[in-house]
Amino acid sequence: MAERPVAPPAPELLLETDTGSTVMSPNRDYHVGRDPLSDIVLDDARVSWHHAVLRPEDGHWTIEDADSTNGTYADGHRVHAWDVGPGTVIRFGNPSDGPRAVLAAPPAPAPQRPPAATAVPAPGRTGTRRQPTTVRPLPSRTVRIGRAADNDLVLDDLVVSRHHAELRVLPDGAYEIADLGSHNGTYLNGRPVTRAPVGREDVVGIGHSAFRLVGDQLQEYVDTGEISLEVQDLTVTVDHGRRTLLDHVSFPVGEKCLLAVVGPSGAGKSTLLGALTGQRPAGHGAVLYDGRDLYRDYAELRQRIGLVPQDDVLHAQLTVRAALSYAAELRFPQDTVQAERRARVEEVIRELGLQERADQPVHSLSGGQRKRVSVALELLTRPSLLFLDEPTSGLDPGMERSVMHMLRGLADDGRTVVVVTHSVLSLDVCDRLLVLAPGGRTAYYGPPEDALPFLGFTQWPEAFEAFERDQDRDWAGEYRASPLHRRHIADATAQPRRPRSGPVVIAPPPRPRSRTAQLGTLARRYTAALSADRTFLVITIALPFVMGVMARALAAGRLTSETALNTLLVLCVGAVLTGAANAVRELVKERAIYQRERAVGLSRAAYLMSKVVVLGTVTVLQAVVLTLIALAGVDLGAPGGEGVLMPPLAEITVAVALLAFTATMLGLLVSALVRKEEATMPLLVLLALVQVVFCGALLQLHGVPGLEQLSWLVPARWALAAMAGTVGLARTVPGKLTDDPLFAHTPGVWLLDTGLLVALSALFGLLVSRLLRRHEPAVMRK
Repeated sequence: MAERPVAPPAPELLLETDTGSTVMSPNRDYHVGRDPLSDIVLDDARVSWHHAVLRPEDGHWTIEDADSTNGTYADGHRVHAWDVGPGTVIRFGNPSDGPRAVLAAPPAPAPQRPPAATAVPAPGRTGTRRQPTTVRPLPSRTVRIGRAADNDLVLDDLVVSRHHAELRVLPDGAYEIADLGSHNGTYLNGRPVTRAPVGREDVVGIGHSAFRLVGDQLQEYVDTGEISLEVQDLTVTVDHGRRTLLDHVSFPVGEKCLLAVVGPSGAGKSTLLGALTGQRPAGHGAVLYDGRDLYRDYAELRQRIGLVPQDDVLHAQLTVRAALSYAAELRFPQDTVQAERRARVEEVIRELGLQERADQPVHSLSGGQRKRVSVALELLTRPSLLFLDEPTSGLDPGMERSVMHMLRGLADDGRTVVVVTHSVLSLDVCDRLLVLAPGGRTAYYGPPEDALPFLGFTQWPEAFEAFERDQDRDWAGEYRASPLHRRHIADATAQPRRPRSGPVVIAPPPRPRSRTAQLGTLARRYTAALSADRTFLVITIALPFVMGVMARALAAGRLTSETALNTLLVLCVGAVLTGAANAVRELVKERAIYQRERAVGLSRAAYLMSKVVVLGTVTVLQAVVLTLIALAGVDLGAPGGEGVLMPPLAEITVAVALLAFTATMLGLLVSALVRKEEATMPLLVLLALVQVVFCGALLQLHGVPGLEQLSWLVPARWALAAMAGTVGLARTVPGKLTDDPLFAHTPGVWLLDTGLLVALSALFGLLVSRLLRRHEPAVMRK
């Protein structure tokens, strides 16, 4: 039988628009539209979001209209599919004055340029061999680059600042790049710079774009998401090398690929995820992002990586739209306006099919819908690499299937998606499957349908049982010796080996917003979440009223020798309970949220201060209400009817408010210490008991070695002392218990008592900050 002739490849074409030129390679399609992720972006209202596609077919090019609203026109005629070539003029949206594209043969490379330099970045710089997205003549003057329309070079990218950087021409004809105080940084060969010379082989990174000076051209390469990932000999050991978590794991992941990582518990799946995302870099081996060393260039590339943790990183009381809006405010540069953020949020909501759920509280969504919202949060910054840790955990089979099909769609839209999972029910929708055996060894890598036959089983439970049972079996050696390894790893690897061993030094990410701006956003978000929590509101309102009424009943209109001590004790207990109860769950329940947001630039100080400001305000208001309900109109019996420095009721209110605030800080300390939310309630009870015992109302503390020194760390001790000094408790209730120097009715003692409450608050806050560091990604622990 005669062989069918093979059509020659389509020729390269140069597509020229009013905004620049694009060299079209015959090995891919080119999408035209208003979508900023299109290959050819046309910012015109008459152009549809996805307007048309240019395709190489059988030795020539065609343009296909993508059901656009206003049509595509070639040579004056509206077309749905049309052959095009050099000399073709295409109009989009209007046949006479719509945005125009002209096709031409690409110019021959200048003779003085090395052939490889005309088309691609050098492998040592970006590692890619891609055609430039846009080619411009080298500027003869300074070029300002940024998101705003008044820049010389406009980048439609929300992670780029309005006025981001300048490419400057020096008197000697050389060039330098200068950062203009951008929020996400300007990078030269993957390293952040403020001002640096740019050579002919250097790569300047700004947002999702990279720029190179090649001959007499400025070439731009836009990361649209279609990137490859290559893992080379990743090895992770702990306990000084005595235990191996990942053992020389290697595999390539192509563009638009959905990769699933499975394996029994302890196989190193979470360790691999940490190494691939750069949050816990491997001690040996390399991760190549489209040919670039991820660890070396992590400062620039980290914003192109999205990570969806196993736990939802969402405030359940907020609506979907509100949760995404606050996340956009935290992640985008401070100079983005509300309209820009809102537009991106709505775009992501549409992309994930959440339009009908956008105004529902997150807690009212199903598990699969909540996972969609978590993915939507990561898609805000348009990551090219998307990692998910157990996204189907706890979902029923139907929901699991829905989530996996969503991930399939995300990969098809132009992303590389890696999902770590225990489930094997939906592996058929994945392009590649990585099976890890205990010890972090590669038992299989390749198409999912070939995995079980290669491993020698018919069901996945049998395979997982074998992993646990046959600990001495050389799973990795069997796979390395198989033709599958050669086909899917050895022959599929395009990048040269990048051997590396030793520690990786990765700087923390830049903060897209200042600490003050982050504090404002976090405080507003936290206030909104608390306001939507009905249980919290009921307790917040009821507790000071209940405790205040109890104290007032004890006071009975006048503090006497029988009532004074018990009344002050109830005020102490009420202040401690209100403050500690408000705060004791707040950090542990948001741990997953904090870890993820910290990884993308959240300030630890801003996060902690948002808790202190909001909870402190609520707690102080509760303390004021508690004190006024308990003592307003009550004869306090202060010496001469005067307080130490202020009216007696005002001084007691200050002491109760300071105690409640200090108890809030102590509650945050407990919340930072515990690992699970369930442990907070028993500790809250214990905390209250300690305050009662060591406040000085039940036991004599002064002059008792050990007990006296221990009581100095108990906030209620100083608050009761301050209130006792105000009312002259030693005179009203004489005895050894009240014969305490800290109860003296003098300014110095009262200021000491209240000052120690402030000092304890600061001490607890410092400890909370140090404990928060334990739960941060390794890269953020500075």
